[in-house]
Amino acid sequence: MIENRSGGAVQLLEVDYPSASFGADSLAAGADFHYRLQVQGSGPVSVQYTAGDGSQIKKTGPTLVERQEGRLEIVLLPGGQVDFHPQLTPHP
Repeated sequence: MIENRSGGAVQLLEVDYPSASFGADSLAAGADFHYRLQVQGSGPVSVQYTAGDGSQIKKTGPTLVERQEGRLEIVLLPGGQVDFHPQLTPHP
């Protein structure tokens, strides 16, 4: 899930993770975007978007490992900050 707590709408939101990506054209301030990840392969997750002031934000988060399951919360914060909150099972 992605939570937009940045204080403004964001545009061109994209999340990349091993072997896949997803996104949205826009995400309103205070809105949430739900997506189910299916991790195939291993590697970092990253998020990029255009902030309300036009700045380009790109942040890298935790490394995902193939076959992990659980929840990954990405919180977009003011000032281009991003928090990643993984709640994933260990690699089997």
